[in-house]
Amino acid sequence: MHIDMPRRKPPGESIIPMINVVFLLLIFFLLTAQISPSTPFPLTPPDSSSDETTHTLDVLYISATGDLAWNEARGEAVWPLIADRQDNAPVQIRADATTPAAMLAAHLKHLRSVTDSGAQLVVNKG
Repeated sequence: MHIDMPRRKPPGESIIPMINVVFLLLIFFLLTAQISPSTPFPLTPPDSSSDETTHTLDVLYISATGDLAWNEARGEAVWPLIADRQDNAPVQIRADATTPAAMLAAHLKHLRSVTDSGAQLVVNKG
């Protein structure tokens, strides 16, 4: 007389090591990510072949239609805030690639009248 015992399933491979690797990768990417503030409106910066990069917290954004943004200020309200800055660092400008040159020149002229710190135009490296 022979009794058939139910066969045991072989133990499956543990997924815990894979979960550990995924969490380590997640932590790595979170720690190495560069978090930057979002633009106040959609911008497509022009391309550049320069390797030079600039970093600043205060940026003057200029949209394709000429809208201005500086921190929380919008429109013509940006000029008094730029003039009242404490530091003498150049003003960083991020303009849309389709912003007309005449409009950009007018904003640069106005910028020159409210500050003497100069300006840096930020473009994408192409």
